[in-house]
Amino acid sequence: MLKPKFIADADLSQKIVIGVRRREPAIDFLTAQEGGTLGLSDPEVLALAAATGRVVVSSDQNTMPGHFGKFRETNDSPGLIIVRQSVRLSRAIDEIILIWNDPSPESLRNDISWVRRRT
Repeated sequence: MLKPKFIADADLSQKIVIGVRRREPAIDFLTAQEGGTLGLSDPEVLALAAATGRVVVSSDQNTMPGHFGKFRETNDSPGLIIVRQSVRLSRAIDEIILIWNDPSPESLRNDISWVRRRT
């Protein structure tokens, strides 16, 4: 079974990437700097992620979902995870690891997953 690989958008807290890597070193998760997403527009980030087979992880809940929808009209995507900024760091890390461990990673393909604060 192939595990998903992740790439952070520039607005995602680097603490999330570091925390995920510490808790589960086998996860392939690039920071925005490592992945080259710094300074890119949302459509460019989505195109880069698709070209490299990586799921985008972003905290941009305002514009990224709309750009993802437009991107999906003409392209396939490994997926998008939106981590709301109100989510505790530990919860964000837990949820990304749960997504990575999902036995059906293809469920991420062409879809948006939301990491929300528990109510």
